[in-house]
Amino acid sequence: MNQLPFTEDTVIFGLLCLCLGFVFYTSSIKTGFWKKFYGIVPTVLMCYLLPAILASTGIINERESQTYYIASRYLLPAALILMTLSIDLKAIINLGSKALIMFLTGTAGIVIGGPLAILIVSIFSPETVGGNDFDAVWRGLATIAGSWIGGGANQAAMLEVFQYNQEKYGGMVLIDIVVANIWMAILLLGIGKTKKIDKWLKADTSSIEELKQKVSSHTAKIARVTSLHDFMMMLLYAFAGVGIAHLLGFHFAEFLESNFEVIRNKEKILSSLGSKFLWMVVFATAFGIGLSFTKAKNYEGAGASKIGGMFIYILVATIGMKMDLGRVMENPGLIAIGLVWITIHAGLLILVAKLIKAPYFFLAVGSQANVGGAASAPVVAAEFHPSLTSVGILLAVFGYVVGTAGAYLCALLMEVASKV
Repeated sequence: MNQLPFTEDTVIFGLLCLCLGFVFYTSSIKTGFWKKFYGIVPTVLMCYLLPAILASTGIINERESQTYYIASRYLLPAALILMTLSIDLKAIINLGSKALIMFLTGTAGIVIGGPLAILIVSIFSPETVGGNDFDAVWRGLATIAGSWIGGGANQAAMLEVFQYNQEKYGGMVLIDIVVANIWMAILLLGIGKTKKIDKWLKADTSSIEELKQKVSSHTAKIARVTSLHDFMMMLLYAFAGVGIAHLLGFHFAEFLESNFEVIRNKEKILSSLGSKFLWMVVFATAFGIGLSFTKAKNYEGAGASKIGGMFIYILVATIGMKMDLGRVMENPGLIAIGLVWITIHAGLLILVAKLIKAPYFFLAVGSQANVGGAASAPVVAAEFHPSLTSVGILLAVFGYVVGTAGAYLCALLMEVASKV
């Protein structure tokens, strides 16, 4: 245990937690060097990067570690349950049709943008979108689709389902973070010109003011000091749900493989529907949504989504240690795919917002609920007004619900596009 690289999971997990603690501590410092540093470098990138440095420099040996397996099989589905048990489908509907239309438009922009970006880039650089078997670029882009429709949980699910070469995964993380943050910066710049943009869109913003009042009262209603009882109940819901999701996911995948040749044949596009992991994620999400119709939804006031978020960051760290930093810029042309992709997403949002006269608030938050997920949608919403933060959270949680199906569909379309 005293020799490098470290192979003991207890030591590796401790180092990963040290990395996460360092990132969150330094990012909380609002003065001096660290404020400037995190103004340029996203927090989530550092959560990937530090574990990647430990692995790339030979301090830890991730090949013998089970930390990723534990995080992806236990913590990921638990996070999905904790993040969806608070979803209020009625409240989402009450946001108004324009909010939902803009969110779903953002989702559609990602789903169709991926394959269109592959087709466009393949015209002048076919090698950029190539690759065979588990090195196929479309498999890596599937993880970006997961990230851009929901966030880290769906990203990890797509990585596991489509089995992209994890040594090359660092390049996909780079595209995801760089392109997503460029788009987020553009949206934030637009907030300073909201009145001009709303005037150009001919939008009615009265619903936004009404929304501020409703959301503020709801947030105050459910907030409370978390007790040991709360923690134990959240533990029950999360990991009992994980067990149920694994059980149902295993048997359902076995049923599909046994009864459908198109799924059993590994050379067919729909063969990934036989993935036990995919159905485990689906059932975990369904379990969380089911809990949202019970009193369990009130545990959001005790911090359910925050615990889920902590699990996601542990998963991010375990994925980070699998990245080979020497291969991050192996295919720089992929940045072009990311930029074309996000441009299609943005263009579709602007077009629909203009057609339905939706406020810029719904455009910006609807986009970030997809592309940024729970990490950035609340940030963008809060820039409009602090009381609207939970609207960003609400739509981002909805992103977790549709994320798996949307990203999966996008991946299948990208596979088709890459073979044209």
